[in-house]
Amino acid sequence: MVKRMELDHGLQEMTQLLIDMGNRVEKALVESMEALKNGDVETSKRIVKSDSELNQIEEKISEIGAKLIATQQPVAKDLRRILIAFKISSDLERMGDLSVDVAKVVIRLDGQTLIKPLIDLPRMAELVAIMIQESLQSYVDENVDLAYKSAKDDDQVDALYSQIIRELFALMVENPKTVGQAMLLSFVGRYIERIADHATNIAESVVYLMTGKRPDLNQ
Repeated sequence: MVKRMELDHGLQEMTQLLIDMGNRVEKALVESMEALKNGDVETSKRIVKSDSELNQIEEKISEIGAKLIATQQPVAKDLRRILIAFKISSDLERMGDLSVDVAKVVIRLDGQTLIKPLIDLPRMAELVAIMIQESLQSYVDENVDLAYKSAKDDDQVDALYSQIIRELFALMVENPKTVGQAMLLSFVGRYIERIADHATNIAESVVYLMTGKRPDLNQ
């Protein structure tokens, strides 16, 4: 009974840390997009500096999980939950890195007037923020249906990304002077699209946790 309580406590602690990571990633994504819209270099620099905090939380999750495996000998679903927590924390850490990459683009732009109104990039970011919330909530609630819904949202993100690339390419053809900034904005789209892919990875992990099957939702 004592071992079960210790295992449950450790699993709960890992879950809370994952939720903390997810909240931080979502905040970094939203703030970096706001910084891009407003040319806010100072906020972008703060986002870059805060990246190490996610790394520290990921390390804490690894430490707790390793200790649980060594001392509690978890089996079946308990062991899967620990291993999946490792995978989710890795995905979240990478999502944090990509949010930082968006902030770095803002720093490189250094207050330049944007070559086009930002419409689809913020839409992408909003969708991805929802995907982050839903994928993590599906893990907390062990909700396979929500995991599939989160992964399905990736189709809208991909469609917006394709549209952004087409529009930026047309701008570059029309006015070669826009090439430098257009390339940077295309990078932002790519970073956000990759964050969505990692959110889909989390959804896949939830399906595996609950069913033991490994679906490929990133198609």
